[in-house]
Amino acid sequence: MKKLIISLSLSFLIVFLIFTVLSCTPEEKIIEKQSVQISDQDLREKNVVEYKTREFMGKKRTYLTSDLSRIPKPASLDEFSTSFHNPPVRQWWTSTCWSYATISMLESELKRLGIGELKLSEMYIAYWEFVEKARGFIQKKGAQLFTGGSEHNAVFERMKQYGIVPADAYTGLLPGKTEHNHSKMFKEMRNYLTFCKENKYWDEDKAVDYIKSILDKYMGKPPETVDVDGKTMTPKEYLDNVLQLPLEDYVSFMSFKSLPFYTQGEFKVADNWWHSQDYYNVPLDVFYSILVSAMKEGYTVALGGDTSEPGKSGEDDIAVIPTFDIHPKLIDQDSREFRFNNRTSTDDHAIHAVGFKEDKNHTWFLIKDSGASSQRGQFKGYYFFRDDYVKLKMLVLTMHRDAAKDILAKFKQ
Repeated sequence: MKKLIISLSLSFLIVFLIFTVLSCTPEEKIIEKQSVQISDQDLREKNVVEYKTREFMGKKRTYLTSDLSRIPKPASLDEFSTSFHNPPVRQWWTSTCWSYATISMLESELKRLGIGELKLSEMYIAYWEFVEKARGFIQKKGAQLFTGGSEHNAVFERMKQYGIVPADAYTGLLPGKTEHNHSKMFKEMRNYLTFCKENKYWDEDKAVDYIKSILDKYMGKPPETVDVDGKTMTPKEYLDNVLQLPLEDYVSFMSFKSLPFYTQGEFKVADNWWHSQDYYNVPLDVFYSILVSAMKEGYTVALGGDTSEPGKSGEDDIAVIPTFDIHPKLIDQDSREFRFNNRTSTDDHAIHAVGFKEDKNHTWFLIKDSGASSQRGQFKGYYFFRDDYVKLKMLVLTMHRDAAKDILAKFKQ
């Protein structure tokens, strides 16, 4: 009898605890996952791994990819709804894609704002970014990376500091040179800064002057004045009086669960070397919708993200996510987050979205790209990025704030 009473008591206690837990679970904690339907046709269209070999800088390189030639894609540039942009230009052997992409976006903005069709100098900004990065290295006594990369918003900061000049006023090329190659220049700068660190040499003015001398040797000294329409002006006067770009009105978006959504914070990548906290963090669906709506309203957008992927092929002019990575229908915030966390999605390239095309299955984005791989296909300097690639692999968007004013209104001041 005693055992029966104990058994009944335990049963009652278990039932009571289950009832209590269920009744105390807030409704908002119950999350219904949307079901994803993957059809037989989807499964038949799976991509298969292939290995190909390409020669790069005189050496053969084997890489993993797939047969992307059969993927339905836009047939020409004419199929895209595009906004004004200058023709693609090459960055050659440099790590200055961030400058090329952002300057290209600002050139499109000059046309959109009614100022004109102008070509600006990417290398003028790159020169001064190297100077400021070296200055930061000395100020922080070597506790900062010194690389060739940077972010979109660095362009705005350098323009505020140093102005800007037309492309023909400063090419960053020495007489007789036609292709940029920063490898020797960067090695010399890095070796000098390593010497400063090892010998605890922290004289900022002298160190920065020495870095400038290296830059001048390889790129030429940037002009102190430019002649525009018969007027001589400084780069700052050219920016303020001729271009009149509203640099404070350009904003960047990211999408990471490590920071509360609808707050601002740091884009935690090495190229954000000054740890800018100005990035607006939004959920992935909002991140993607901002890009689509901006393009439809006639804006262009600078993007940054991972372009070293098996689904990106210069020969085929496209970037897609192959099914052996993840089926496109399964791409969501978490799959994107996972790849950033394990570093299979990295911030390795900046590009410029200048057009879009919608069909019954996908949205395609016309990408203007300064990288070498964009020269391998039929459409030199361009890529066709499919929506799945953008959602999974693009990490940051930069555009005029008016293109996302409804989203920005959700952020607390």
